[in-house]
Amino acid sequence: MRLDKFLCDCNLGTRSQIKKDIKAGLVTVNAHAVRRPEQHIDEKADKVYYKGQFCSYEPYVYYMLHKPAGIVSATEDQHDQTVLDLFGEDRRNDLFPVGRLDKDTEGLLLITNDGVLAHELLSPSKHVEKEYECHLEKPFDEKQKVLLEQGVDIGEKSLTKPAVVRILEDNKITLTITEGKFHQVKRMLHTVGNEVTYLKRIRMGTLTLDSELPRGSYRRLTEEEKERLGENK
Repeated sequence: MRLDKFLCDCNLGTRSQIKKDIKAGLVTVNAHAVRRPEQHIDEKADKVYYKGQFCSYEPYVYYMLHKPAGIVSATEDQHDQTVLDLFGEDRRNDLFPVGRLDKDTEGLLLITNDGVLAHELLSPSKHVEKEYECHLEKPFDEKQKVLLEQGVDIGEKSLTKPAVVRILEDNKITLTITEGKFHQVKRMLHTVGNEVTYLKRIRMGTLTLDSELPRGSYRRLTEEEKERLGENK
């Protein structure tokens, strides 16, 4: 791996700043100063120090993103800004979003390079819960709640699995599902005679959206969050 990429992947700065620091002699590899950003290293064996700080390579990284509306859940797109564009040009090139949120849907999205964890979180057999905050066109009532909690016909081969509903206000609920069918939440509410006007995912499995994380921002998962997510593996 290139030395400058290694340091970027260690989250130590932008590629341009790291290149300057390498050329300035602020990086050593196996106790020898290195001034060429393009020099290749063995990230598992070589001992790299940046400004006197030992750099330990992370094979897997995990970010919580507060996706805003208008951004597509993809690694690249010819027409729209993607969730990875929010990470800038110096991001690791192996990152991807775990699952997807509709373009107009906001909220929690896990960004990682851990394919095994992604598979476990998205596998239908795992029944990982996804919780959404839903603002509705019409007042929500107990009849609609009962139908959603029993499972409804959204045009698939079988009814949706039973959902969990919490009524927050007349036109505001949270809906927890364990599937990930296309536009599922919107289709479920439509089936019971209502329409979603605003949709935000607030939880996926054990991971809950940080209420202090602004739209369009991201942060690394805490050790506790990573440990709890790892229980899905």
